[in-house]
Amino acid sequence: MIGKSVEVLSAVPADVSTLQGGGDAGPATGTERLLAEVLAGVVRVEQVPADSHFFNDLGADSLVMAQFCARVRKRADLPTVSMKDIYRHPTIRSLATALGDAVPTPGPSPASAADVSVPVQTPTDAGAANAMPARTEAAARAEVPAAGSTRRYIVCGTLQFLIFLGYSCLAALVGTQGYEWISAGSGLFDLYLRSVLFAGASLLGLCAFPIVAKWALIGRWRSGEFPLWGMAYLRFWVVKTLIRSSPLRLFAGSPLYVLYLRALGARIGKGVTILSHALPVCTDLLTVGEGTIIRKDVLLSCYRAHAGLIQTGPVTLGRDVLVSEHTVLDIETSMGDGAQLGHASSLRTGQVVPDGERWHGSPAQPTEVDYRTVGPADCSTVKRTVYGVMQLLNLLVVVLPLAVGGVSVLLAEFPQLHALVNPQRVDVTSPAFYACALTASLVLFLGSLLVGLLVVGIVPRLLNRAIKPGKVYPLYGFHYGVHRAVALMTNRKSLNTLFGDSSGIVHYLRYLGYDLSRFEQTGSNFGTELKHENPYLSAVGTGTMIADGLSLMNADFSSTSFRVSRTSIGPRNFLGNRIAYPAQSRTGDNCLLATKVMVPIDGPVREGVGLLGSPSFEIPRTVMRDNRFNHLQTGDELRRRLAAKNRHNAATVGLYLLARLIHFFVITLITMGAVDLYPSLGAPAIALAGVLTLTFTVVYFALIERASTGFKPQKPLYCSIYEPSFWRHERFWKMASIDYIQVFDGTPFKNVIHRLLGARIGKRVFDDGCFFPERTLVTIGDDSTLNAGTVVQCHSQEDGAFKSDRSALGSGCTLGVGAFVHYGVTIGDGAVLAPDSFLMKGEEISPHAQWGGNPAREMPDNEAHLEGRREHRATHAAPARGH
Repeated sequence: MIGKSVEVLSAVPADVSTLQGGGDAGPATGTERLLAEVLAGVVRVEQVPADSHFFNDLGADSLVMAQFCARVRKRADLPTVSMKDIYRHPTIRSLATALGDAVPTPGPSPASAADVSVPVQTPTDAGAANAMPARTEAAARAEVPAAGSTRRYIVCGTLQFLIFLGYSCLAALVGTQGYEWISAGSGLFDLYLRSVLFAGASLLGLCAFPIVAKWALIGRWRSGEFPLWGMAYLRFWVVKTLIRSSPLRLFAGSPLYVLYLRALGARIGKGVTILSHALPVCTDLLTVGEGTIIRKDVLLSCYRAHAGLIQTGPVTLGRDVLVSEHTVLDIETSMGDGAQLGHASSLRTGQVVPDGERWHGSPAQPTEVDYRTVGPADCSTVKRTVYGVMQLLNLLVVVLPLAVGGVSVLLAEFPQLHALVNPQRVDVTSPAFYACALTASLVLFLGSLLVGLLVVGIVPRLLNRAIKPGKVYPLYGFHYGVHRAVALMTNRKSLNTLFGDSSGIVHYLRYLGYDLSRFEQTGSNFGTELKHENPYLSAVGTGTMIADGLSLMNADFSSTSFRVSRTSIGPRNFLGNRIAYPAQSRTGDNCLLATKVMVPIDGPVREGVGLLGSPSFEIPRTVMRDNRFNHLQTGDELRRRLAAKNRHNAATVGLYLLARLIHFFVITLITMGAVDLYPSLGAPAIALAGVLTLTFTVVYFALIERASTGFKPQKPLYCSIYEPSFWRHERFWKMASIDYIQVFDGTPFKNVIHRLLGARIGKRVFDDGCFFPERTLVTIGDDSTLNAGTVVQCHSQEDGAFKSDRSALGSGCTLGVGAFVHYGVTIGDGAVLAPDSFLMKGEEISPHAQWGGNPAREMPDNEAHLEGRREHRATHAAPARGH
């Protein structure tokens, strides 16, 4: 090992007095001189030549340059500089020229922290600024969220718990009555018929209940706002939770999905296809014209949380609109007929895409790129109807009865499993009771794992023979059903988690069908989060490393057709987090694709460069600092360290399986105890088991996660992926379980859980679905607002180097929908990060400032022009009619 991991500090040595690598010309203008002074202070040298390249000559990296930008923003005598400016103008001279010696707008002073400074528009920002609404005087007033009421916060949480308890009792009552009715049948056909009838009634009830609750509690949604944790919010939370837990959420891409949204009040035209599983909540505010296609991973909820309020507003899409993958549509946005929005893009509040125009980027701006890559096909209303009916019949007549029959066969063949439903045969206090539970747990847990591996390796491979790459097929036909089945069966999150972050993921992906024939094993080629639409058309080149969140876009869609294509990632690439990678990508060998980058599909093939932002622009492929660990990635040293890493990862996989088996065993004990109490207590025994299961899951995985770090908070790291400190971090990722936390979104209980996991969470924080990969490195201030799809990630891996550091959000901050915050970040009190923004590592946001974009930079309030439109609303307008 080359030494202990160290905290992330400056990359430049402190004992160098002058740097002359890129040129010896001194600053010639006032701006050059001031910028050079600031940079010299950051890198701790006496002088910085005006023509020295920030990365190649000075040895700086993005973290160092983010610190430079932060210091420049604090200077009243300098224009605002963003990281985008740094990458496009990587010397003091070129940067000063681009800024044009502009007279800056003074930044916020300590005496007036509530003022929002207006950034000078540089040439790099001009295109985006033309696409944004004009700034008005009202934008200069900082929105300071009012401190929430602790009493209201506690009362809301109490009522949410009681509602959950009541719903659990109702579900238990229905489930037990249904089981008893099915068990009373005589003969195989009678049991089958009763199973079908009960399954159909249950599905109808689960789908209809959210619709009834929405119309009873809300009526019609309307544009407005109301405070968090009040009664209006409680009704909103009930409806949102029911809608998003409906089984019809699983029917995304089906005509049934569109019918469900119409029943909830959405105005959706004929021939619309919606592939995103993220259901809109304020459905009356959603309008979609005929022939529109909305692809997967699109967030358009028609609401957002902002500065302690829930704000609702319309999203309007015209006829024949295309909304691509990984996009965010904020409230009060619209797209005209025939408009297109590219992948990894967003529309901010107030943005309008005119008829027939193509936009992309975050925030979106006009482009000439055509994202409509597949032509139409014959897809009649009759075909859509037949497809929906066949889906229902398959579920009710085949899938659910087979599930019931499979359980019956298991109970008949394995007497140990029969104890699950007949524990009276064994004394609960005897060792035999626990032996039966352990045997049942082992059979079910390991059996389901082995069966799952067999199914994903065999069945999709046979089905895929029916689909030809490059051929256009109509939606809602046989080939579409096969395509969906292949995607569903091969995207198993549990198996990705099991094999990810280890050498085993390469073998698993080959088993699925990935082309990894000439692949160089690094031990960290893939993370645990990876999606595709067809594994048999996915290829990754040798030496490539991919972080979590990659989505391979093997299929292209219109509202009537689809086509699958081969998607290939070149050799020696590195892909950051949350990237949607299209089949038409114009990237080749040796590229660095930064987190949330918009992968280009036009222009020349990029090779030997880095790409950052949306729309993307070129940055250095690597910097001097990241070459520090190159000697560990070749020859005998690599083989020795990779073997040690593989042994450590194998032990991690064993611990992971053991932890999940113990969890499953305890759940089995709770289930057997509930069945034992059912004759005397009835349905409440089953409801109590559900509550105990959830409570145990929270406490158990909190202990597992904290134990994986030795019950100590994590520390900032800068190390190679071939050092034990990184291997321990990988173990922490795998052992931690995060799926159950989603149940608590929008409730005070989520803050309690995050505190159990080690995060420093303030009072009355609203968390609608934020993810913290490293909980103990995160600090969130009082009354902050974290929207759905947000991430505060305190680490970064670039090729063979791993870095992590703390991130802190002040009180009253707002992270917009889909925003991503990197490590080493400080966000001041009351600051706002716009939806779908990417805040790069090391950035500092001043109190009450407003930032946005990918990469994020200080910006005017693009929503100020809407304030006049909102003045007529009541300050705390309720969402419901007549309530």
